[in-house]
This record gives sequence, structure tokens and C-alpha cells, in this order.
Amino acid sequence: MRFLLTKTTAVLALSLACAGLAHATALDQFKAFVAGTKAARGEFTQRQVKKADAGKAAAPSSGTFVFARPGKFIWTYVKPYEQLLQADGEQLYIYDKDLNQVTTKKLGDALGSSPAAILFGSNDLEKNFTLTEAGTRDGLEWLNAAPKGKDSQFEQISIGLRNGTPEAMELRDAFGQTSILAFKKFEKNPPLTATQFKFVIPKGADVVNN
Repeated sequence: MRFLLTKTTAVLALSLACAGLAHATALDQFKAFVAGTKAARGEFTQRQVKKADAGKAAAPSSGTFVFARPGKFIWTYVKPYEQLLQADGEQLYIYDKDLNQVTTKKLGDALGSSPAAILFGSNDLEKNFTLTEAGTRDGLEWLNAAPKGKDSQFEQISIGLRNGTPEAMELRDAFGQTSILAFKKFEKNPPLTATQFKFVIPKGADVVNN
């Protein structure tokens, strides 16, 4: 007997799947996200809060991102000033438009136990991070990721998830400063071109190799 999946049945199945993710732990949601998301794009806002100035934050930055695992991404700051961080899987390029300067770094050295490794790196996160549940806050399920490497500039990275998608990250460094990121229009596995992450040096730009 042939089984036909009706529209109603499909909607019900999708609803049940989403409900399951909504009640899953942050760790389960995050592992599912990493396993099922080979690429993504969206928008972000970022603000910084200093420990000594609780409640006070600098003017937020905003921009767009796109990534493809492992190690390919374009992170573009649009406001308040333009800056581009782009990686092609081997090299990281940091372009400051106002200075017309490009700084290059080996991607392996630049990623390591950084926040970028969580979103853009390989699937072997537990090699570089200790992952623990951090409860529910602001309608999100939170996960703490403590870098295992001593050379990381961050003491702790927290990730807030809803329905299997990261919606927020909090990055606490050794100087008591916290960067808070919020993601929106998060699109999983969009179609990307083969040359999308190839960086082209802007005309006349100074290049600094680190």
C-alpha cells in the first residue's frame, strides 16, 4: 500500500520537529545545528559592555555574515564604520576601508579557540572547547563554551539558541569586557558560489602580512 504524505501531515510533522527542538537542551540544539548547517548567512548587531560600567554599552555595530564550513566566511561591518573580515579556508584577510589597508593572517592561527571557530570552523568543537549547559534566559536555551587553549583571548563564550538556531552570543574576555552579538535573518545552507570567498585586494591598498 502506497503512503501519500499530505500537506496537513507534512505541516504536522514539521510542527512536531520544531517543538522537539524548542524543548531540546542547548547542547542538543547546538550539536544538531553544527551537524546540519554546512553554510549560513544573515545579519548581526554587536555591542560591548565593560564590567566596570554595568548596564552601559558603546554604540552598537551592525552588518552581515556568510559562512561555509570549514573556515570560509565573510563578516562585514557596515555601521558605524566599514570593515571586512574574510577567510578562504587558508588565509584570513582584514580590510579597513578608511585606511585602505589589508592585514593577512594564517587562518589556523587566527581561528583556534576563537568565537569564529564555533560558527565557522570544523565540527570537532569539543577538541577546543568545554561545552556545558547554562539554562534558559530571555527565551533562549544557553550553552557555555570555555576554550581549552591557554592562548585564547576569551575566558568564556555563551551561545543562546532557539529552535536549533543561534540567536545570540556573549563573549567575555580576560579584561572584564563582554561583547554581545544578536543574529537575525539566519538562513541555513543557502546556495553559494564556488568563488564567493575568494578575496580580491582592493586597488592601491597597503598589505600587512602577520
